[in-house]
Amino acid sequence: MKRTTIIISLAAIVSISLLQSCTGKSQTKAEMQKPVAESTTASPEDGSSEKGTDGKLITSAEAKVTNLQNMQDAFKGETTASAKYAAYSKKAESEGHNQIALLFLAASKSEKIHANNHRAVIESAGLKTPTITPEFTVRTTAENLKDAILGEGYEISTMYPEFLRNANKAGNQLSLMSLNYAYKTEQKHKPFYEKALAALQNNTDKSLPTTYYICPTCGNTYDTTAPKRCGISMTSSDKFIKVTKLDS
Repeated sequence: MKRTTIIISLAAIVSISLLQSCTGKSQTKAEMQKPVAESTTASPEDGSSEKGTDGKLITSAEAKVTNLQNMQDAFKGETTASAKYAAYSKKAESEGHNQIALLFLAASKSEKIHANNHRAVIESAGLKTPTITPEFTVRTTAENLKDAILGEGYEISTMYPEFLRNANKAGNQLSLMSLNYAYKTEQKHKPFYEKALAALQNNTDKSLPTTYYICPTCGNTYDTTAPKRCGISMTSSDKFIKVTKLDS
């Protein structure tokens, strides 16, 4: 009798152990089969995305669209700047500020190079650049210089840094190159305008540079002398555009 009781107890223990084992395995299996929530960062195109400046997720496809729109905007801005600075040059010349007129002329040529670079990027994507009708107002040379300083400052601090971030998200190397060329050059134009305005206000503008060199690749601008190679694009200086006189 005693032996029978021991056997029954052992059987009960084995049964409980087997039940716990099966329950554990079932639970693990159920957990493994539990559906995984779809990632909120997945892109419909390639599974990649990142957050924009507003904190929202931007897919690769969206980044590409934004980049091309940025390039269109940059093209419009540089086309307008080229025409505006050419007009500012004429105004400075008419007021007898030939050195400042020469600076505006050199900058106009530089901005046109930027516009052409941006156009090339847009066309490489199979798109056409819009027809631009530049809109601006020509005032006094002092006011025109202040406007140029504000414009360059906006491009340096806001526009081009944002456009470069978007081009990087889109993975567009041509955009990055073209935008960086313009961004680096505008960082040089702004001090030129600030120096010219200070000279104008001190009646010493006649002492400003009378020679400018422009890199045909990136628009980089040098006054008085130029290095053997462009500091931005490494283009040889024998290809630089030299500006020493005003257009007739």
